[in-house]
Parts: sequence; structure tokens; C-alpha cells
Amino acid sequence: MVRKSKLPSGPKTKPVKPSKTTKGAVVKETPVTPPALPTVSTELQQKSLNVFRDALDPSSEDSNTTLQEVKGHLFNRDFAAAFGKEEYLRVYAGRWSPSRALGYTQILLDVQDLIASGKSDVDDDEEPPFRVLCIGGGAGAELVALATWASLEDTPFPRLQAKFLDIAAWGPVVTALHDAVTNAPPLSQYASAAAKEANEPLLLPDAFKVTFQQQDALEITDNEHCQQFFGSNDLITMMFTLNELYSTSLAKTQQMLARVTASCRPGTILLVVDSPGSYSTVSMNGAEKKYPMQWLLDFTLIGPPKKDLGGAEGSVKWEKLLEDESRWYRLPPGLKYPIELENMRYQIHIYRRLGASAVVET
Repeated sequence: MVRKSKLPSGPKTKPVKPSKTTKGAVVKETPVTPPALPTVSTELQQKSLNVFRDALDPSSEDSNTTLQEVKGHLFNRDFAAAFGKEEYLRVYAGRWSPSRALGYTQILLDVQDLIASGKSDVDDDEEPPFRVLCIGGGAGAELVALATWASLEDTPFPRLQAKFLDIAAWGPVVTALHDAVTNAPPLSQYASAAAKEANEPLLLPDAFKVTFQQQDALEITDNEHCQQFFGSNDLITMMFTLNELYSTSLAKTQQMLARVTASCRPGTILLVVDSPGSYSTVSMNGAEKKYPMQWLLDFTLIGPPKKDLGGAEGSVKWEKLLEDESRWYRLPPGLKYPIELENMRYQIHIYRRLGASAVVET
């Protein structure tokens, strides 16, 4: 079953509809206001931005020098050049990852009930860490978002074990951000005793373990490595990654998704976030056809219902839990960062891996 959900811009009230009693009197129904959406506090979002500030030391000077070079390579879709230097990677992560990290944190909070739907009811001390694989997640937005999400008071997953898989050499960026997340931020030598006492990291080191692997996800083909990367995860994310993979090679991306399907265990959640609408289309057979990314994704993971020789519906591998073709994350006022931040518009799709005996519902 697919949940289609639009993220409202604010609480809305249902129109008041008059209803007649048996005596003909008109009585107005009481307006019903839906509960407010959960949000991440501005204070915590600022703390997330401070992680990038302290770890990467971004500055407005980057906008006039290295950043312009990175922008030029990205505009030309020369990703090998854009991510080919460590300096470029630091500047990219300091410029674009902070806004996305805030947006990703809100997304995780919005859908955490779906993510936690298969969570077992055991004590936190006995529960293993929640295991996450971020495909294309080397630039740090996913890392900081996961840490911020796990630091929330009502988080269902206080302990995380995350793997970041990316084709570029993001290792130093991942290490720097993880250190900033798991260590208290630096304070002035003149900080008060109260400030020093209140100075805490987003997460303690034991609560957030990370590893980074420089690897092209499209080239992970043998069974051993597929199990190593795609198996045993509770959550797999592809954040603004899938459409780039489709643009690189439609056939290889479809094959990668098939390997993910074959390797991951039942109950695994797949979270896909990407650019919305016409910006997420893929050219097929040259310029002859274009298909929306979400159509290609649904076709690959769910496909049309298939019937066996007996006429029964064939087994399916994934259940789609949620889709939304256009949502916004908007920055709250008052945030401070050395470089201008941006709102984020995105589409979102969530799937859950089913067991081998699952069948298509009719």
C-alpha cells in the first residue's frame, strides 16, 4: 500500500460544513485541526551547522576561488574533475552539504515511524545498533543528519552504525565530520564554567560508528561484495544520487538495484530522495524517450504484476510505503553560517523489502 503524502505549509482547518438536525436546525460542525508536524528545533539545527563550520572551516572566500571551479565542473557534468581534488571535496561539503543535512534530518524525523515499523521491542541496552548504508553519501550531509536525528530525545535509534559508499575520495571529510559530531565543539578560553559544563557533542563515540568505502556502486557485482555492502542493513539511502546513477548508465543502475534487492534482508527500508519533477528524467535511446526517475524506480523494484502459469499473482520483492513527488524543506530564520544556505525541494520514495513468500495484493 502506498501512502501519498503532501507536506503542508502549516496547520490547516477543514471547512465548516453545516448539517441539519431532524428539526431542521442548522448546526455547525467543530473545525478539526490536524496535529502539527514534528520539527527539529532551531537550536539543534544550528548545532548541526556548527559541525560543518568546525570540521571544514568554510569561508566566503571559497565562493570567489575554488568554489567557482567546482561549480564549473558540476555545470559541465564533469564529476571526476569536480570531486578529483581533496580541496574541491572540502569546499563542496562546506557549501552544499549543510543545507542538505538540515533537510535530511527533517526527512528522517518525518518518516521515522515508517523506518521504525520493523523495530523489535527490546531494551536499548540489548538492541544492536541501527545499521545504515548511504549510497553516494560521502559528502557528509547524511552523516550529520543521521547524528542529529539520533540525538533527538525521542529517537527510536539512539545507536547507529553507518557505512558511506561513494566513488570519490571523501574519507578525510567523513573523518573530520565524524570527529566533530562525536566530540564537544571547541570553546573560547574565556568561556564561562556554565558554558563548559553544557558543552556536549551531538553523540558519544560509542553511539555512532561510521566507515567509509571509496567504491563505484555500479561496479559492485560479485556476490561477496554485494552481501558486504547491501546485506544486513536496516536502512539504505540514496539521497540525490539515483538520478545521477541513471544518467551515468541506465542499464548498470537497474542491475545495481537488482543486486540490492537480491542481497538485502526482508524488512530493509530503502529511502530515495532526489530532485523533483522534470529535473529527474532520464534519456533513453539517445534523445528519443525520457522517463521520470520515480517511474523507472517503481518499474525496477515493483514492476507490473506477473502471473504464473496457474494464473496466481507472482511474488514481489518490495512494498512501497510512501511517495511524494514534491516537498520542501525551508530553513528557519536565525540560522548562522559563513556561507549562504538554501531551501531544498525534493521528491521522496520509501520501500520495504518483503519476504520471499510475499504476493501482490489484489
